[in-house]
Formats: sequence, C-alpha cells, structure tokens
Amino acid sequence: MTLQDLFRSVSQQPGPFALVLMCIPLLALLVNLWSGRTPEEILRWKYAYTVLVYAAAIPGVFAFTLNIYLFLFERQSVWTMNLITQILPMISMGATLWMIRQKIPFSYVPGFGKLSGFLTLIAALIGTLFFLDRLHFYAVTYVPFVYLLVGFVGVLLLIRFAWSRLF
Repeated sequence: MTLQDLFRSVSQQPGPFALVLMCIPLLALLVNLWSGRTPEEILRWKYAYTVLVYAAAIPGVFAFTLNIYLFLFERQSVWTMNLITQILPMISMGATLWMIRQKIPFSYVPGFGKLSGFLTLIAALIGTLFFLDRLHFYAVTYVPFVYLLVGFVGVLLLIRFAWSRLF
C-alpha cells in the first residue's frame, strides 16, 4: 500500500479518521477538566498531556510538511486540497496544543523539547531542499555520493546548531 492508496482510502471513508482527529482535542478538554486546579494536581497528569501532544502533533506535523511539499515542489493548487487529510490534522493539532497550553506550560510536558527540535530539523531540511530546487543546480562530478551525503548532513547539523544558539 502506498501513501497515495492510504489517502485515497481515507478520502473514500473519511468518518473514522475525522472522528479520531476530533477526539484528540476533546480528550485534551476532558483532561483539562479532570486534572484539577493546583499545580501539584495538574503535574500528575503530565504524561496524559504528553500522549495527547504526540497524538495531535504527529499527524499535524505530517500534514503540515506534506502540504509544504505539495505546494512548493509538486505545485498543487489550493483548490485541490483534501480537507480531511491535509487540513483537519493541522486544526486538530492547533486546537489540542492550545487547550493543553491553557492548563500547563509546555516545559512541563515530557519530550516536548524533542518535538520542537524535530520540527526545527524538518524546517531546515525543507528550506534547504527548496533552495536547492530553486537553484536548478545540476552537476556532473567525480565526487562520490557518500561525500555529498556527508556534506548535506553536515549542513543540517550546522543549521541545527545555529538554530539552538539563536533561540
């Protein structure tokens, strides 16, 4: 099964996928209501918040990067967007993160720093690939592919290091 087959099957039967994506913010709302009001009570629920953050962020980040790829590299029109697979995960992620942020700072959510670092790496990778795509850089070279790959990874590590120093 390819990714296109998966999207086609979700588009033909959008109900279960949409239901799961709508349940994540509702679960965040329920956890907010059940977690109490004092910081000690709220911090007992930090692992539930972690599960909700990752349950919302994984499809949301995937949809976001897929949209960037489709618009920048595949030249997809906005009019042909699939609302269930391309928009709903980002809305679910935004609503879930907003609700969780109302109750607990993200610094108390275990693993959230790794998620933001992953997003930084994805943004740097997409930016670098878009820049290389716009250059229309074609070269015939005798440099082994491994050296080019090591150079590319080095540039990504440099971007990540600079980003961590900047923020």
